[in-house]
Amino acid sequence: MGEILLRIFSTFFIFATFFPLVKLDYWWVRIFDYPRLQKLAIILALAVLWIWKLDNSLEIEPYLWIGSLSFCTIYLTSKVLPFTPLGKKMIDTVSFEEARGVHILVGNVYQYNKNYQLAVNLVERSKPDIIFLVETDEAWEKGMSKIENDYPFCIKIPLDNTYGLLFYSKLEIIKQEIHYLIDDEIPSLELDIKLRNGEKITVYAIHPTPPVPGENTESTERDAEILIVGKKSKENKNPSLVIGDLNDVAWSYTTELFLKISEMADPRRGRGLFNTFHAKVPLFRWPLDHIFLSKHFGLASMKVEKGIGSDHFPISMKAVLTIQENTETMKANGEDKKEAEEKIQNGKDENQ
Repeated sequence: MGEILLRIFSTFFIFATFFPLVKLDYWWVRIFDYPRLQKLAIILALAVLWIWKLDNSLEIEPYLWIGSLSFCTIYLTSKVLPFTPLGKKMIDTVSFEEARGVHILVGNVYQYNKNYQLAVNLVERSKPDIIFLVETDEAWEKGMSKIENDYPFCIKIPLDNTYGLLFYSKLEIIKQEIHYLIDDEIPSLELDIKLRNGEKITVYAIHPTPPVPGENTESTERDAEILIVGKKSKENKNPSLVIGDLNDVAWSYTTELFLKISEMADPRRGRGLFNTFHAKVPLFRWPLDHIFLSKHFGLASMKVEKGIGSDHFPISMKAVLTIQENTETMKANGEDKKEAEEKIQNGKDENQ
């Protein structure tokens, strides 16, 4: 019985390792993008069990399993390594300068969470320049009202469909646009903001729908919204940031395609995973909440904040406009651009 179970688990996790390479949008395919580190740990454990079963017999089966699991280990390690301190940084580390810098806090509060004061305490403790909260309804709007005296520039779109947005800024918002890029019930923001030294940056704040059963059975709409924003950022001459709960992990194919299309940088690369979800299940955590930076920025700090009662941890960052643009970026080739356009069109077609 033990050997049968070992074969079943080994087969499943070998399959799970490479299944994300299938470019289908169904949730039951894309869900395998998420637990990459968890898959690596289980694959290693299975390989150890097969090694333990080795004896002096000439049976080839254990060696075939060990070889297959070793190949999976090498593949998964190559995908996880960029998101560790051993990987190459895309963005230089710089000292924070208040005049040219921006301190951002991003959090999915979980609409049914009632711990408003924990969120208020976090804001009062960390004192960010910009706050972007998602899954905010009218109760959350009221619960966060205590901070509004310190944040004179606000955009509030409370909704009870888990796609409400609250945006607070100490920095002047000189232009604001509210978009419904794919779904007329899911808003996003495009804001031009003036830094303390007078320079202008653009912030794209989004929260696309996740590919989960009962809500959206495919990732088509999520992918389209992410890529639309990526194109907007690439075409924008301003230094820009893309922030929010993207409902996608940092290492997914879609996120990598976004980085190529936008030519933005992921501050996680070369620094760590900075897992933000699931706050209440330690064994199942991955990076879903993001702050991507254009080549104009250096990174002063990045931190996963303490929980506020949500299923997500908030994440904060201090970024600085730099004189020299030393950021490493990915470039889209013709095939990447074609695929991005197809994904965007498919997302739009879903809502026609």
